[in-house]
Amino acid sequence: MTTLSCGIDFGTSNSSIAIDSKGKISLVPVENASVTIPSAIFFQQRDNKALYGRKAISLFLNREPGRFMRSLKRVLGTSLMNQGTLVNGASMNFTTIISAFLSQLKEKADGAAGQEINSVVMGRPVHFVDNDSAADARAQAELTLIAQRVGFKHIEFQFEPIAAAFAHEAQLTGEKLAIVADLGGGTSDFTVIRLSNKFIHKPDRSSDILANTGVRIGGNDFDKDLSLAAIMPELGYRSTYGEKGLEVPLKPYQDLSEWSKVNFLYTPKLIMQMKQLLYQSHDKTRFSRLLKVLQDETGHTLLAAAEGTKIALTDNQMHEAALDFIDEGFFIPIGRGQFDEAIREEVEKISASAQQCIQEAGISTKAIELVILTGGSTEVHSVQAEFKRLFPNAAIADENKLSSVGLGLAYDSRNKFN
Repeated sequence: MTTLSCGIDFGTSNSSIAIDSKGKISLVPVENASVTIPSAIFFQQRDNKALYGRKAISLFLNREPGRFMRSLKRVLGTSLMNQGTLVNGASMNFTTIISAFLSQLKEKADGAAGQEINSVVMGRPVHFVDNDSAADARAQAELTLIAQRVGFKHIEFQFEPIAAAFAHEAQLTGEKLAIVADLGGGTSDFTVIRLSNKFIHKPDRSSDILANTGVRIGGNDFDKDLSLAAIMPELGYRSTYGEKGLEVPLKPYQDLSEWSKVNFLYTPKLIMQMKQLLYQSHDKTRFSRLLKVLQDETGHTLLAAAEGTKIALTDNQMHEAALDFIDEGFFIPIGRGQFDEAIREEVEKISASAQQCIQEAGISTKAIELVILTGGSTEVHSVQAEFKRLFPNAAIADENKLSSVGLGLAYDSRNKFN
């Protein structure tokens, strides 16, 4: 029996798996016909059955009783991995939760291959956690343990931007000096690399990789920035209360704007505190909306409205965020300029990381011949504009934004295991 290998792109927002079977690299359909799946999981309340991806999101948005989670990758390397979380009233650790998500990806790949796959190259960001090498190493060790738990015996890792480069390399003619910008939901990673279709089968590519940099900023941070700038003020964010005109606590709003923290807000203690503040609020209409979101546990729906606005503003100058689940007929008009301003500092940090990569490679921006954009966050208008500004003379490659990392990891698995 032929030894097969695969590559898994476990993303903050979306995931994929690709296999190397009989010399052919291909993505595996992981949710119906789709080769990508949102990194989301929903545990039904009635039987604790886990459902994944678009189905999980649909059940949650339709108010099916249960526990919904997204952005699981951001938990790796943090204290939350050990703390775990409540799932339908019972404690569950994140190793179990992430294992459940990755196990169903492996099952799809095993089924497509017609045999069990034992070897995998897992994608990883340049930094799971910024400026914390111990947490970064811990995150990779946790992901290794999870890969073993779901049944892989041989496990290697590759930086996600390098994997994206491998996927594009197969289509090249001639040699190119490229920078890969991989902007996902949780991180933005960059690699300067020499590419050629003649290099594809080289087992060691270290001499072709000139530099890697990364920063823990991605599409989820854009959602948060947009939410805090345009949506949360309509829920009383930065309003005041009491005789002294104190500002209301900001943390509930900040946590409601972050996918990985929303579920921790629905506590009797916090709701009681917000009720007490409502009594003293100077803007009861707006602040009462915050209390309603907490009581109805619609934080993910609120954040989904921010994400939907971000996506809509890719092609439109204006979008109305529908918040009628809070108040009937409640819509907030949001313009692209407002969004661009909300994420301006994040885009500047992303740009600085890309420029640092160029500097560490010892080249100039003019030397870059190809810019490979991958990851859903590269769709954002101001992000695209920034990379065109940084590299005005380079060709832009942005096809297969959501699947190129998975493909590239499978190409790398061929070189590592076969």
